Amino acid sequence: MTTLYYVHDPMCSWCYGFGQTWLQLQAALPDEINIIRVLGGLAADTDEPMPDALRQQISNGWHRIEQHIPGVKFNFDFWDKTQPRRSTYPACRAVIAARKQGKHYDLEMTSAIQQAYYQQTRNPSDDSTLIELADEIGLKVTDFKNDLVTPATQQELYDEIQQARVMHADSFPNLVLEHNGGFWPIAIDYNSPQPMFDIIEDIISHE
Repeated sequence: MTTLYYVHDPMCSWCYGFGQTWLQLQAALPDEINIIRVLGGLAADTDEPMPDALRQQISNGWHRIEQHIPGVKFNFDFWDKTQPRRSTYPACRAVIAARKQGKHYDLEMTSAIQQAYYQQTRNPSDDSTLIELADEIGLKVTDFKNDLVTPATQQELYDEIQQARVMHADSFPNLVLEHNGGFWPIAIDYNSPQPMFDIIEDIISHE
């Protein structure tokens, strides 16, 4: 089986920017290509407020994404209305906890986290925000709250982070094609699915 791994973090702003093009690429791929989502884990747990320099760096990154990817917009009020932390592991665990209630909830929770973070000035580094999102997308909240903090969920996140590292997927978003026993990095194009589709098609047809 040929597998395309999508390595991401729900609080990765470039992953958010890549969203529409990624959907277009998936729609164009042949059905025999299996797509697996892998959490890369951008930033470990911390209760420390984000330093001002890092806040400015990430905010500047949002501006660059808006300039690079037409149609992508961010709500910069986030930086004034919340207490940011450089911590994306809670959001990653939320995706894992959500997926335990159905595979489709992986994408639904990821999308809810992105909307909360980039549009609604809500902080997905906080478990309270993640629990609210679980309720909003129709999850069983009690089960979600339990799964969010279990060692098994944390271990699953560590396993996916390790899987990403083995594939040398050290930046996000990242695409890696597994075909005939080999792993092939697929260069990301944020504005068009065609170059990525052509690379994948070329690998499959020549291997």
